[in-house]
This record gives sequence, C-alpha cells and structure tokens, in this order.
Amino acid sequence: MSEELNLVRDLAVILISAGIFTIISKALKQPLILGYIIAGFLIGPNINFFPGISSQETVSQWSEIGIIFLMFGLGLEFSFKKLMKVGSSAIVTALVKFVGVFFLGFVTAQALNWSVMESVFLGGLLSMSSTMVVIKSFDDMGLKNKSYAGMVFGTLVVEDLIAILLMVLLSTMAVSQSFAGKELVMNIAKLVFFLLLWFLVGIYVIPTVLGKARKYLNDEILLIVSIGLCFSMVSLAIAVGFSSALGAFVMGSILAETTESEHIEHIVSPIKNLFGAIFFVSVGMMLSPAVIADHWALILLITIIVIITHILFAGAGIMLTGNGLYNSVHTGFSLAQLGEFGFILAGVGCTLGVMRDFIYPVIIAVSVITTFTTPYMMKLAGPTYELLQRKLPPQWNAFLLQPIPHPVTQPLKTANGRNCFPPISQGSSSTES
Repeated sequence: MSEELNLVRDLAVILISAGIFTIISKALKQPLILGYIIAGFLIGPNINFFPGISSQETVSQWSEIGIIFLMFGLGLEFSFKKLMKVGSSAIVTALVKFVGVFFLGFVTAQALNWSVMESVFLGGLLSMSSTMVVIKSFDDMGLKNKSYAGMVFGTLVVEDLIAILLMVLLSTMAVSQSFAGKELVMNIAKLVFFLLLWFLVGIYVIPTVLGKARKYLNDEILLIVSIGLCFSMVSLAIAVGFSSALGAFVMGSILAETTESEHIEHIVSPIKNLFGAIFFVSVGMMLSPAVIADHWALILLITIIVIITHILFAGAGIMLTGNGLYNSVHTGFSLAQLGEFGFILAGVGCTLGVMRDFIYPVIIAVSVITTFTTPYMMKLAGPTYELLQRKLPPQWNAFLLQPIPHPVTQPLKTANGRNCFPPISQGSSSTES
C-alpha cells in the first residue's frame, strides 16, 4: 500500500509544482516550458528544498507516455499526405543539417582532444533537434499554422528516422570498433517495411473501417479505440526495433486521414497535455547544479555550437529547396535545440564504455538549457528576418526574399468531410500545419 501511496504522492508533487510555476510563467508572459523545467529542477534529486520524488523510474515511465501522446498529437495534425507534400524539402533540410552539425561536432571534439569514438558520438548526438520541445512551443505560441510549420515538422520526422539508423550504426561501431554494414542494411530493410505498412494501413485500411463504424462511435468509444490503436502501433514499432515516438506519430498520421481526425484530436488533447507536462517536468529533474559548476565552460561551448549550427544548417537546407529566406530563418531558429536523442545516445556511449562518464550529464545540461531557450529563439526569428531583409544587398533580394505564404487558420472541407488545404503560394513548397 505504501508503494501505491508514493505513486499518488509523486504525481501530486509533479502536477501541483508544474501548475504553480506555469501560472507564474504565464503571469510573467514567459513560455510554459520554462515553468515546467523550473518545477522539475526544484523537485528533482539535486535540490532538497522542495518535496522530492520517491521514484525516478516511475517518473521516467510517465514521461515516456508523455512522448507517445505528444507524437500522437503531432501525427493527428500532420498527416501522411501533408508529409509527402513537404517530403523533398524535409529530406534535404534534415540531411544538410545532419551532415553539417555532425562534421562540426566531430571537429570540436577532436579540438578538445577527445578520442575518435567520442568525437563520432558527439557529432551524431548534437545533430538532432527535439520534436517534443518544438511541438509544445508551437502549441503555446500559436505557430502551427505558419507557412514554415510543415517544413519544421517534416524535418523532425526525417531526423527521427535518421536517429534510428544512427543509433544502430554507432552502437555496433562501439561494440565491434568497425562499420557494421549488414546490421545497417537489415535495419534499413525493416524501416522500408514499416513505412510501407504505414502507407497501406494509413491510406486504405483504418480510414475505411472507421468510416463504416462512424455511426457507432461516441466520444468514449472513439477515445478508447484511438488510444488502443496508438499503443498497438507503438508496440509494433518497438518490436521491430524502432522508437515508441515514431510508432505514435505513424498512428496519429494514419488517423489524420480519417473523417474523425479533428474529433480524435479534441478528445485526446487533455491526456496529451497531462502526460506532456510530466515529460517536461522530468527534463527539469535531470539538471544538476554540480555538473554545471564543474563543466560550465564545456556546457556553454556545446550549447553555442548547437544553437548556431542548427540555425545555419537547417536554414541552408530550406534555402537549397527554394523556400525563401522567411521560411529559412524561422525553420532554423525553430530547430535550435538539442533533442532527447542526444542524451539517449550519450547514455549508450557511456554504457558501452566508449565515452567518459562526465559527458552524459554535460549533454543533459545542454539539452535542458536549449529546451529553455527554444521559445525565445522562435521569437527572435522575426526580428532576425527583418534585419536580414534590410541589410542584404539589393541584388540578393529577388532570389532570397520570396513571397511569404499567408497562414491557413482552418482547412477547407471537401464534400466527404475530409481536410483539403489550399494551394501553396509561390516560393514555398510547404503545407500549412
């Protein structure tokens, strides 16, 4: 019984502290993520002033559920068809960003006299942005209908796919100290199978089944069915060797192709907000003042590298796809943070003995700090774009300053009730999210 009481107590501490500090953040007109991180920091294991958490493992499990619901919600808003429309821009942007950040991360580690394997791991883990942080920031700041939102979300999805392959490649390299071509080919084959299944089920099976059962679906039944399908796809993704986040996104994008997508999004939203709050509080719990004090210079250096390289290379990818300076600047500033994959990969490196132990808490600190700065970077994108617009040479304007698509606040509806987004304005290949 005491264990059950500890579970309830931990949940009470998390939610009450999150509520208090998000109210303070809202009153001070600051991002809600700031309130969650501060709440997590104060109730975490490194601070004894506030009532702490009895089971860190339980909080981690809840935060994993938070990731699942956040990605499921993203999938509901960013369907398979919309992903296909921004596919080329997203793929180019993700690849340019990955290659550029990986190279500079490797060079930085070598300059710090780290080993080759540590340098490879650092380059890989620095190259990924945080899907969860971007989703929450876009929600709080009302940016989901901006012209660049589709490009941002598409890039994040492609990054998650790259992250899966990178995890396999670096893990096998760490164990065998060589390039494991066979394992990589097998995982690419599994990924292709998973995406093919995603396409077939998303286009033909589930939309048809839900369409025929529509008259029997009330809020309660639809909620149960939707969450059941979400966790089924998560289980399948984990069984195949992929992340739970990818599985949740896939099922969300499948349900986004149905006539019930907006209804599902509405009834799932409170659950997503609850577990999403727990996730961001858990991020704050990982911040250690002692680590910051001991390695502040390294943390500051890596933080600056993450922010600058993500802005430059993500923006360069958008420019290469012909989407204009406006979308380039806003996409780059939106992706300027270190994702959860960063400290996951750092943990793998430390566990396998190819990275020194101090690197893991340093990467966590960088991730938390860049999570905190993300909303402010998004706000800074507008003034940066206006400054560049004024300062660029006149001969560049015709090429870079392409028309800015107007945001779409509501999708149009076809006769059968499905979403139909208007054509994209010239100069952008994105859809509105």
